[in-house]
Amino acid sequence: MNKLSLPGRLWVASDIHLGPDTPHTAAAFHAFLHDARKKADALILAGDIFDAWIGDDVALASQEPWLKEALHALQLTAARMPLWLGHGNRDFLMGDTLARHLGAGILPDQILLDTDAGPVLLAHGDQYCLADAGYQRFRRMVREPAVQQGFLHLPRSIRQRIASWARKRSMAANRYKSKEIMDVTPAAVARALRSVSARTLIHGHTHRPGTHQFELDGRQVQRVVLPDWDYDHAFPPRGGWLVIDQSGLQLHDATTELTLHATNHRAHSPQASK
Repeated sequence: MNKLSLPGRLWVASDIHLGPDTPHTAAAFHAFLHDARKKADALILAGDIFDAWIGDDVALASQEPWLKEALHALQLTAARMPLWLGHGNRDFLMGDTLARHLGAGILPDQILLDTDAGPVLLAHGDQYCLADAGYQRFRRMVREPAVQQGFLHLPRSIRQRIASWARKRSMAANRYKSKEIMDVTPAAVARALRSVSARTLIHGHTHRPGTHQFELDGRQVQRVVLPDWDYDHAFPPRGGWLVIDQSGLQLHDATTELTLHATNHRAHSPQASK
């Protein structure tokens, strides 16, 4: 199991899903990064930071204002503190080129964190949704290095078409899946926690934030689900993050703590006039 020591005040967020059609979510996220730079000692973004990622080369050459602004904000954050990026089911092609550009690190699929609140296991969470057999087959295929290299050698236009087709297909399939199929499988969670010394698993992906405490092999354990972010298409808007420090773990609601900052940021954002 990969391990990482992150003492001090650690902030963790996931599932921001930044894209060209999420200006208000982006404003809230930039406000969050601004706060993190002042209050946190390290930051982890545990996957699906972006709604789609078809290659570091395409992203770093992009002139799209929303993406340039997001990458600049991440650079500023990485210059202030350790910044770690996890792979989600949307942006698993983020790679070393992006990490070097930002001054950040890339996390493995699962990581055991040594924190001031004790050891915690962190993952994006999609690997635990075993009841969704179709998605797991797709996940195994696209995580193969040979498949990824083949995709990244395709022209940008073809990559974009493939990504758009895959996204539409996924959305159509998800309409007919039950909540149970799209949630984590308890046996997979139990197996993950048994493999490490931690009593806490943190993940995102399911968009069902909360803390679940239960007994496993005679010990009390917990599963903390990170919030997803949506200030553009959800009513009421939603978002949040987890703080880990000496006092323990605490989920924070971005919609109550970042509203003023997000409003101010929108007023000065290059996208505000568009």
